Amino acid sequence: MRAAAAAYRFRESLFALPALLVLGSIALAEVATAVDRAAAARALPLTLSMHSSTATWLLSTVAGATITTAGVVFSLTVVSLQLASSQFSPRVMRSFIRDRLSQVVIGLLVATFVYAVLVLRAVDADSRATAPRISLTVAVLLTVVTVLLIVAHLDHLAHGLQVGRVVERISAEGRQVLAATDRTTAAERPAVVRTQPAGQPALTVPAPCDGWVTQAPSDRLLLAVPPGTTVRLETRVGAYVHGGEPLVTVWPAPEDRGATARRLAATVLVSASRTMQYDVDFALRQLVDIGLRALSAAVNDPTTAVEAGLRIGSLLRRLLTADAPADAVAGPDRRVLLRPWQLSAEEYIAHGFDQLRHAAPAQPQVAAALLRVLRMLIAHVQVAGRAEHVPALHRQIDLLLESLRTSGLHPADLARLEAVATAADPADHSSHWDAAPAGAGAGGLNGSHAAAGTP
Repeated sequence: MRAAAAAYRFRESLFALPALLVLGSIALAEVATAVDRAAAARALPLTLSMHSSTATWLLSTVAGATITTAGVVFSLTVVSLQLASSQFSPRVMRSFIRDRLSQVVIGLLVATFVYAVLVLRAVDADSRATAPRISLTVAVLLTVVTVLLIVAHLDHLAHGLQVGRVVERISAEGRQVLAATDRTTAAERPAVVRTQPAGQPALTVPAPCDGWVTQAPSDRLLLAVPPGTTVRLETRVGAYVHGGEPLVTVWPAPEDRGATARRLAATVLVSASRTMQYDVDFALRQLVDIGLRALSAAVNDPTTAVEAGLRIGSLLRRLLTADAPADAVAGPDRRVLLRPWQLSAEEYIAHGFDQLRHAAPAQPQVAAALLRVLRMLIAHVQVAGRAEHVPALHRQIDLLLESLRTSGLHPADLARLEAVATAADPADHSSHWDAAPAGAGAGGLNGSHAAAGTP
């Protein structure tokens, strides 16, 4: 668990990978100079040959240029983080920090600088002597690769700030979390929900600190308690807990209370910041934040809110048709894990649409997009045999229409939105929200297409 958490933090660090690249450049400089000393002054194929004075000038230029460019790249990265935070949401910054190309470019710039400085010491002071061929050739190759990656980074950064790329990255990570959850759910054995007998002593393990629950794997929790024991998780992944609050309850109380409490506390990781490692609800939270920021008076960008709503629909299509994790999981030797606080499908739907629904009446284009997404989700869950989710989706449509009816819209505009709520064309999510004629039915709005469309 701690290794998985460390690997996740490694991906979100702007220091870890560049530091590894710098260490690699130090090792490369030592190896290259050692090979040059072993080869002496022999002419090696595919290597550069020049006098020491020229090599000194070249390496000094490379070192100065790379460290200067590193400062420029640092500035561009900070500016992109500021833009992402102000334009989209502070929670979106993590996707920019996780960007692998940015980390590689920063690391390679500093690594090239360190390599050039270390190789300089191996250059003979005699200006007429021949410079170390292999070390010099590697320095030139590193410089060329770094320059190409800088250009690629600028192109990547320009495209990465587009809202489509931002919401796509969040949605893609959410799909990965859903896929991992599906694999875990398939490996679990459901059990009958148990209740704690009255008067039976129990062990309550408190949260060790304030923070967000990032991991609580069922197999580790079950193995941390004695056979025949029931363990109840008093929180969920993605929830915030206060230090000292009940984290886990175990009954009957084990004899080795202290050891069991330590094992259980180690199986539920609490971090200072929320992550999407096992928390698909955090993906919905980020998409909703982007939509709300776009609908604020300071930004006023309804098209971005529409795109965020469409990505929410894409995530919910997979989430609502997947098997929900069991509330009770059976473990070896009659152990049982209870998870009563897991989010239900209705709660995921509410988290995805409630806040955007409140803000949408002021922007009919956004309201039309949400109505279309909800209609397509209803069609999708019905086809997938998950009709139990239809009432919650219909409730979102009814609440949104009720808000629209009291928002002061022109009657013609309201009639068009009511038509969208009953039969939406998925081929037209947002460009012409008023394309549907008032009172149109399923046939008038290509109802057969709507049943098969996807957001």
